[in-house]
Amino acid sequence: MLSIVLTMTLRELQYLVALADHAHFGRAAEACHVSQPTLSTQLKKLEDSLGATLFERTNKALKVTPLGAEIVERARQMLASADAIVTLAREDMDPLTGPLRLGIIPSLSPYLLPWFLPPLQAAYPNLQLIVHEDLTDNLTDALRQHRIDAALIALPAADDDLESMALFDEPFRLACPNGHPLASASEINLHDLQRSDLLLLTDGHCLRDQALDVCGFARGAAVEDGTDFRATSLETIRQMVAAGMGITLLPVLALGARDEEAFTVRALAHDASRRMGLVWRKTYAKKPDLERLAGLLRENLPTSVTRVE
Repeated sequence: MLSIVLTMTLRELQYLVALADHAHFGRAAEACHVSQPTLSTQLKKLEDSLGATLFERTNKALKVTPLGAEIVERARQMLASADAIVTLAREDMDPLTGPLRLGIIPSLSPYLLPWFLPPLQAAYPNLQLIVHEDLTDNLTDALRQHRIDAALIALPAADDDLESMALFDEPFRLACPNGHPLASASEINLHDLQRSDLLLLTDGHCLRDQALDVCGFARGAAVEDGTDFRATSLETIRQMVAAGMGITLLPVLALGARDEEAFTVRALAHDASRRMGLVWRKTYAKKPDLERLAGLLRENLPTSVTRVE
């Protein structure tokens, strides 16, 4: 049995499947781009090697035997597996082809992806990008469990199993209702932020902790904001600011052209920003692909953020 397997070639299996599909030696040979005698000789060799008749030949018809039908089906499976091996090898040689599972935090994805996805698709049309939007802790868990390949999050990523690459610094801006005292203040400092009603995202959002850091509060602090309101999205917070319910800090990418009509946007007196980066498992086999991804992202950033080399 071992000698049969060793003498059987993929080309012979291709001829076998073609003859079964076309039921005609001439048409099968044409489909395989070989002469009819070549195809006939190779199939006779295959039958001799197997010690079995695969086709019934008559003057009027060519029919696959019951055993031949089973072998043809197995041959299709083997040829499909061979094609999959070739595809896998090509994907490994060609940069950014095939599926890439990318995680991204909710306070970044709707504002960065529109800048980034069109040039990525243009540069790497064979890349199948699968985006997973989730909180930072969930994304790092997904990385460790091999459910995603990389993630765009705020750095640092406190995990010894992960490697990271800084991409850009994103400044924060104060958003306050029109007519709020801070809207016309000469400058905005930490004391001003600490004594104002601060609207924040719910626990678990890294942006909440970043805002607390900027305002000089300890992470996890219970901030007295005069309401029981906690938002799960930046869009909700924007609407609450516009309604006069309090102030907030927004990353600059989240600011739209119409926001300055809905509320007042002010810079802070002190430098306040978050550093965004790409993280992945240290054991990830396609690190060069991620480096290409990071490079393309850096090249297509809006001018409101500062690229990190």
